[in-house]
Amino acid sequence: MKTQSFKLAGVALVVASLAFTGCGSRTEATTGGGTAEKVATIGVIAPLSGDLSALGLGIRNSVDLAIRQANESKAIPGWTLKLDAQDDEAKPDVGKNAATKLASDDTVVGVVGTLNSSVAQSVIPVLDSAKIVQVSPANTNPALTKGADYLTAPARPNANYFRTCTTDAVQGPFAAQYLLGEGIKKVATIHDKKSYGQGLVTEFTKAFTAGGGTVVAAETINPDDKDFSAAIAKVKPAGPEAVYYGGEYPQAGPLSKQMNAAGLKVPVMGGDGIFSGEFIKLGGTNGDLATSVGAPVDTLESAKPFLEGYKAAGFKEGYEAYGAYSYDAANAIINALKVSLASATDAKSARQATIDAMAKVSFDGATGKVAFDEFGDSVSRVLTVYEVADGAWGAKKTGELK
Repeated sequence: MKTQSFKLAGVALVVASLAFTGCGSRTEATTGGGTAEKVATIGVIAPLSGDLSALGLGIRNSVDLAIRQANESKAIPGWTLKLDAQDDEAKPDVGKNAATKLASDDTVVGVVGTLNSSVAQSVIPVLDSAKIVQVSPANTNPALTKGADYLTAPARPNANYFRTCTTDAVQGPFAAQYLLGEGIKKVATIHDKKSYGQGLVTEFTKAFTAGGGTVVAAETINPDDKDFSAAIAKVKPAGPEAVYYGGEYPQAGPLSKQMNAAGLKVPVMGGDGIFSGEFIKLGGTNGDLATSVGAPVDTLESAKPFLEGYKAAGFKEGYEAYGAYSYDAANAIINALKVSLASATDAKSARQATIDAMAKVSFDGATGKVAFDEFGDSVSRVLTVYEVADGAWGAKKTGELK
């Protein structure tokens, strides 16, 4: 803690002064003029290493940007915001440990994350028990906000959990409607057995068959598989016109490459988990498709401050598919903190108030309107279909699920 310089009258006063500064709270910071400011921390839980690190680092950087801008504008008078980013390695047990670590820090008042729905299932209860608000920019499994019986008896399991992205209940059917509209009537499905991939395929299958399509084969792989020849051998004889994949780009890219090598030259389509340049680097080919949340960020007037700020910040990693949604998630927490920290004496005491304030948050973010329904889900249902062409993703169709 910095202190102003004074001419002290005696040694006793020097000793007293040193004793006082040694007792400062770790929840306080000082400005250049010596005025004490309280500290509130926003955590991030995402894969910062491993196969999915491109997406995780984009999440971390985007939250970092929102925090920097809030501090520069003094968005919450008397408070300094800090970032604590934890690597979950895309593993539920590691994510749970990260959540436990953040919950033990009395300055933590909110968390942005996770990327994976399977990791979220381990993280949400830990943060909920500590009364820490969590906003995910990427989790799409409907059960996270509406419970296991979300189709027949939706019930919110955890009041601390919100998300800025749409769910599989929207994304899967949107993909199905797109393929049917393109005249594709026969599809094979493959998923990686994880919550995200399985949920996506389930929702896609229901909508595709309800719309008159036929799922000619349904196969699974393991999340760490690299050789997909067995699944391809089972799918190919069924004659699909496309393969809908539930999972993420580390497997989807090589799957596309191996399908083409095996003579199954039909497009692979997936959700936002494959919408990354890494998918193309790993083998994704022209004609492959992906849905992703929202409209293309670079076409939105509302996203310009985010895009310009991200570039100016000099992050070496791209913002990827979830950057703008992470930025909006962080700003949703910051908007809630403007209410909960206004009269708080310390960060921990404001945790429940932050959850309460989050339910009422409504603002125009980088991705458009940011607000939440009674389940904590985003009110936005906009999605975009992207196609690989000439080695890059390009937008094909943007709209809302009908």
